[in-house]
Amino acid sequence: MKYWMSALAALSLAGCVSVSTPPARTVATAEARPPVTILISIDGFRPDYLDRGVTPNLGRLAAGGVSAAMRPSFPSKTFPNHWSLVTGLVPDHHGIVGNTLEDPRRPGEVFTLESDDPFWWNAAVPIWVEAERAGIRTATEFWPGANVAWGSTDTNPRHNIHAGGTRPDDWHQFNQAVTATQRVDAVIDWLRRPAATRPRFVTLYFDTVDSAGHDVGPQGAETTAAVADVDRAIGRLVAELAGLGQPANLVIVADHGMAATSSTRVVPLDTIADPADYRVIESGPYATLAPVPGHEAALARALLRPHDHLTCWPKAGIPARFRYGSNPRVPPYLCLADDGWLALKTAPTKPFAGGNHGYDNAAPDMAALFIANGPAFLAGRRIAPFDNVDVTPLLRDLIGLPPATGLDGSDVTFRLVRKP
Repeated sequence: MKYWMSALAALSLAGCVSVSTPPARTVATAEARPPVTILISIDGFRPDYLDRGVTPNLGRLAAGGVSAAMRPSFPSKTFPNHWSLVTGLVPDHHGIVGNTLEDPRRPGEVFTLESDDPFWWNAAVPIWVEAERAGIRTATEFWPGANVAWGSTDTNPRHNIHAGGTRPDDWHQFNQAVTATQRVDAVIDWLRRPAATRPRFVTLYFDTVDSAGHDVGPQGAETTAAVADVDRAIGRLVAELAGLGQPANLVIVADHGMAATSSTRVVPLDTIADPADYRVIESGPYATLAPVPGHEAALARALLRPHDHLTCWPKAGIPARFRYGSNPRVPPYLCLADDGWLALKTAPTKPFAGGNHGYDNAAPDMAALFIANGPAFLAGRRIAPFDNVDVTPLLRDLIGLPPATGLDGSDVTFRLVRKP
């Protein structure tokens, strides 16, 4: 994801996928390894990117497994949705309610894409923590929140020192300069280990499709090239797994889609309300605002009247279908732009064209990729769109965790496409 820069099988593919010719091996060798579950995120990958003729590997995985257009949670932003995918909760319930957010318990502090203070993350348990507690070894080659010592307390914020908490057994701090090849190599190196130290659940994250989509829009040639590059990385992963004789259940997802944007489709916030009346917390496909003390009535009058290409609600009035607005971190006002429009602080001073996300999570442009392939899945099944909070219950089934209570998602979606 472009703006996330922190400081830093055989794939049971018999009859399913063949991207290279693996070394000869005996059945006994293949059966000696239980399947690993690998959750792969391709940030910003729309399902229709598979139709561009540049994704032979992803196409074979979809044809040999299960595929769908998945609905992101609202808001259709990177960090909220990556946390929904691994907690089974919508952002309103897991607490990462935006890419930028505030918490009334810590006045003056702001969560950004570089925040790994566990305070922001501890409201919901990610699946790798549940797995580690159950004795299931995990490893994360990048995932928003995977570098956080979950459940810990921040004892020295200046030096990022925490007491207690749980992380995956193996994890790497995100760095955008780490190439797709290096990311795949890290996963394969973990899986070369002896059984005692080999992970059974792994995450893998690619950000370049989202970055290109922001820069040139979803239809740009650079976006198509990034899609092709990631497809090659997935093909290499499949081939390396085959060479290891490592069966794998691959669950390939995106956090959201991408819509084309332009400087000609902007609603300047300072033209619909007096800037003296509000603070902007986030802006873009949606804007979140808080009134300046003493200016509440003036801001309400300005925001809640009709606006072209923008709809504003007080926190309590956000439509129930968004499942958003009860968390104390949700600001007092949400203004959602029409698909492809932007709510910015002021009018742009230079022309631009590109892409963005964060719109209505039911908008077709926001749909996210979903492919599942491996020994646990039937082949050639296309299923109806579903909510991304269903992914965590599926992952729990695949790695042997018991069903969880209190989740917003369910594994019902997948019961008819799982092998008995």
